Amino acid sequence: MRFHHKARRVYLAPVLGLVLVAATSACSSGPSPSSSTPATTPASSSASPTATGSAAAVAAITTNWNEFFSSSTPNSKRVELLQNGSEFSAAISAFSKSPMASAVTSKVDSVTLTSATTAKVKYDLTAAGTTVASGQTGSAVLQDGTWKVGDDVFCGLLTEGASLIGIAVPAACKSAS
Repeated sequence: MRFHHKARRVYLAPVLGLVLVAATSACSSGPSPSSSTPATTPASSSASPTATGSAAAVAAITTNWNEFFSSSTPNSKRVELLQNGSEFSAAISAFSKSPMASAVTSKVDSVTLTSATTAKVKYDLTAAGTTVASGQTGSAVLQDGTWKVGDDVFCGLLTEGASLIGIAVPAACKSAS
């Protein structure tokens, strides 16, 4: 994520909250795409992806991404929706105790399937009704049959904002792709 220096400090904490919430809230899984051809699909219901497998993957990615960032998602579910989530359970739990974690949501703008197991996600994050990140790009990965928020997204947010909200960056972030 790239922010102007001053904006980074102001918006980092709410953005971090959104990422943590989103990582734990997605609950559906989808099949892997049936085509190896990358497909870019808007997240709207009127989208017409290139293949049925692509449509299912885009729908699963969108659902899981938004659930991960939903403040109503239990931490145990967030762990399931984050790539290598068990390695981040302590950070997810610590973040959920922060007041800023209670009002985070995300909106997926588009999903670009880059392979049968990876995708790029363009998204916006909102905290307490205020957009704190617009048009950001992150990764989604198919892991254990479920499309998950990429750990690189979570680690990026943790790295930028952990000191502001008192959360230690997990050692697992050193190996996040």
